[in-house]
Amino acid sequence: MDATDTAMRPAAPADAPAVHRLLNAIDTIEIGHPETDLHTVEADLARTDVWLVEEEDGPVALGMVWRDSGEPVDAVAHGTERIDADLYALPGRSAATAALLTTMEGRAAELAAATGASRAVVHLGLSSATSVDTGLVRSRGWRPVRRYNVLTREVDATLTAPGLPDGVTFRACRTEDERRLVHALMEEAFADHYDHRARSYEEWRGRLEESTPIDWSLVWIAHVDGLGDAAAILARDDRANMGWVRALGVRRAARGRGLGGLLLRQAFAEFARRGRTTVGLAVDTGNTTGALRLYERSGMSVYFAADTWELTVPLVPRAR
Repeated sequence: MDATDTAMRPAAPADAPAVHRLLNAIDTIEIGHPETDLHTVEADLARTDVWLVEEEDGPVALGMVWRDSGEPVDAVAHGTERIDADLYALPGRSAATAALLTTMEGRAAELAAATGASRAVVHLGLSSATSVDTGLVRSRGWRPVRRYNVLTREVDATLTAPGLPDGVTFRACRTEDERRLVHALMEEAFADHYDHRARSYEEWRGRLEESTPIDWSLVWIAHVDGLGDAAAILARDDRANMGWVRALGVRRAARGRGLGGLLLRQAFAEFARRGRTTVGLAVDTGNTTGALRLYERSGMSVYFAADTWELTVPLVPRAR
């Protein structure tokens, strides 16, 4: 049941330890163990509108809303602005959930209206095993529109870097020109993907470095004779529970040559060399390039899943 003595307020950077404890308590309920890193919480509190609902013993629910700086490639229609949101609540906090959603929806409308849009399409991330009252979420007009799987596989010292076919070479990303190349490769590879937002190099790098600096030794570029630089993979080694593949992109003209699997094997081997025992990544299950099948063939399996819920909010035209 909802507690009667609750209060909602904006979160501040000093709330990071309490938010970290709340999110890991929710992780444990939803997926069986803590999964949230403190530096991720600190980055979220620094860049988003965040609200906490508190009871006597501390926070019990949290909501956050932000506008991505990138340009929506697949905007629903002219005049639409995409806004992102996350929501977390301990079980039985329906009143807290409703209060947060009211505040979040209102703030999403404000963020969209500030861009001159006529409506906001808000995307809300929820675990597929969420402790949030999804009946309440549905009752407000939200609908699930996409599922993402987090996949993992175990690695050990017996895993080595792949042998490469003739005409294919890998190189680590070392120079500023190569970093800009990786950005361009990713933009091209993901241009047609659901929910992709095009970003300048500066925006892209800024998002990657929100919580920790990029370890460029975990970024590789694949070169194919006759095609040039054709694919790239970005990984990170700052998560507590596992090594993480941020993104894997292959240019359309180079697909079907096994580059994705080879780059994955390269990352797996490097994580094993560093002493990691598990590597993970997230994939859109509706991806039409066969990414999910590639990861499954590479030995990865479902760790947990999350859904994107969508709500369209019409905006009241501002008086002139």
